[in-house]
Amino acid sequence: MRLDKSFYEKSALELAKDLLGKVLVHEINGESLKGIIVETEAYIGAIDKASHAYGGKITPSIEALYKKPGTIYVYSVYGMYTCFNIIAGKEGEAEGVLIRAIEPIKGINTMSLRRFNFLFNNLNKTQKRSITNGPAKLCIAMGIDKSYNCASVIKNDTLYVEENPNYEFNYEVVEAKRVGIDYAEEAVDFLWRFYIKDNFYVSKK
Repeated sequence: MRLDKSFYEKSALELAKDLLGKVLVHEINGESLKGIIVETEAYIGAIDKASHAYGGKITPSIEALYKKPGTIYVYSVYGMYTCFNIIAGKEGEAEGVLIRAIEPIKGINTMSLRRFNFLFNNLNKTQKRSITNGPAKLCIAMGIDKSYNCASVIKNDTLYVEENPNYEFNYEVVEAKRVGIDYAEEAVDFLWRFYIKDNFYVSKK
């Protein structure tokens, strides 16, 4: 069952934790690619120097951050890679959650071919872990690009999040510092990264 609008109407810190264990789905080229969300990061524009919207910044490239909860924010890194985020909180408040890593559960060979041009069983252990253990990696594996920016995980039929009734929910959630934000002064130390303890696909433990 897909997550509805009410699920996203909470702070980025709450949403980042609540998304763990849920399933990210991308319907592409007639195939369903699915992965369990195992690592997230929260960003809050009003108080967070790591946020693209810190200090009330508003530009066309970050307009998605100010839209309704459930809006998709996809941004480019180094002009080569993309990162996938979901907007939280209330419209106009610029809170979002970066999906950092997923555990692939359906369409694994397609993801493997996208990442390494080999089928999953032909990968070594390091490559298998590396399929989706980072925000840009999972976007490559799942075929998520900037065409989804400002769309909604609630209203579109190709990229969305669903419940995972078969997942074991007795996992432990780890709170840690976020990754790759050395420029963000005191925000570097915020424990706003959340991941499922001991999961094979977490990007950094």
